[in-house]
Amino acid sequence: MKVDGGLFSDLARVPELAGTLEKRGYDGCWTGEINHDPFLPLLLAAEHTSRLELGTSIAVAFARNPMTVANLGWDLQTYSQGRFILGLGTQIKPHIEKRFSMPWSHPVRRMREFVLALHAIWSAWKDGTRLRFEGEFYTHKLMTPMFTPEPQPYPAPKVFIAAVGEAMTEMSGDVADGLLVHAFTTRRYLHEVTIPALERGMRRSGRERSGFQVACPVFTVTGNDDAELEGAAARVRKQIAFYGSTPAYRKVLELHGWGQVATELHRLSLQGEWDAMSAVIDDEILEAFAVVAPVEKLAAALASRCDGVIDRVMPSLPHTLPEATVTAVLQELRE
Repeated sequence: MKVDGGLFSDLARVPELAGTLEKRGYDGCWTGEINHDPFLPLLLAAEHTSRLELGTSIAVAFARNPMTVANLGWDLQTYSQGRFILGLGTQIKPHIEKRFSMPWSHPVRRMREFVLALHAIWSAWKDGTRLRFEGEFYTHKLMTPMFTPEPQPYPAPKVFIAAVGEAMTEMSGDVADGLLVHAFTTRRYLHEVTIPALERGMRRSGRERSGFQVACPVFTVTGNDDAELEGAAARVRKQIAFYGSTPAYRKVLELHGWGQVATELHRLSLQGEWDAMSAVIDDEILEAFAVVAPVEKLAAALASRCDGVIDRVMPSLPHTLPEATVTAVLQELRE
C-alpha cells in the first residue's frame, strides 16, 4: 500500500512542503482544484523532489478540453521524469455551467470520452499515430509538427477518475488507471458498492484488478491523550456533517440505514445551523467514516481500514504530530 499526503496550493510553501513529504517517506502528494490551479504546485513539487509521485485530486475535466489537459499532462510527466498522475473529476452541473461557463451533459459518457481523447492525443505525440478522434462531445483531428511536443521517454501519465456513484465508478474500471474515492465513504460502501462496480468495468475491458489503483483519503481521529482525541473527533464530525448534508452523498448514509441523518443534515444546512450539524454525527457514524485510534495504534487501524480495498491512502494526520511520529506511522503502514 502507498501512503500519500496533501500539497498546499500556496506556491511559496510548495517547495518546503513537498520536500518534507518526501523526507518523511510519503509515496505521493496530491493537489486539489479548490481556490487555486491544481497543476502549478506540481511543477514546483517536481523541481524540489526526486521520488515523490505527483497527482491532481482533482482537476476539473469539464472546465477544460482534452487537448489543453493533454499538454499539461505531457509537460508535467516530462519534467517530473515520469512521476505525474492526472486525476480528473467532473464537478457538478451548477459549477460547470455557472462558474466555468462550460457545457454540461451526460457526465459519465463525457468523462469516458475525455479519457479516450487524451490517450488518442498522447498516442499521436508519442507513436506518430494520426490524430483522428471523433466523439460525441470532443473532436480532435488536427495535429501538425509545429504543435507536437518534443519526444519524451516516459509512458503517458496515468489517469485516475474521481467517482462516488456506481456508473462513474464502473466507467473508471473500464478506461482509467485508477479511482479517486471521495473521503465521504465507508469500508462497507467500498466493499458492497464501489469495488463491485469497479470490477464490472474491468471485466468489460478485460483488465485485472492488480493493474489498477484505488486511492482514498481517510478521515483520521488521533491523539496522545483523551483531550487530543476529543478535539480531533470534534473537527472530523464537522467534516462528516458537511459532506453528509449534500444530497449527492446520501447513498452512502442510506446503505447503513442512516437516511434520516442525511435528511436532518440537509435541513440544518439550509438553515445555516452548521454547529448543530456536528451533534447529529454520533460515535457510530464517526467510526464508520473515520479511523479513530490513539497515535500508538493508528497505523494498525489504518491498515485494517484499507486492507483489501485501498491501494493508496491519504490519512488526515494532524499537523501537530512530531516528524518522528509521522515517519514511524508511515513505516509501520508498509510493514
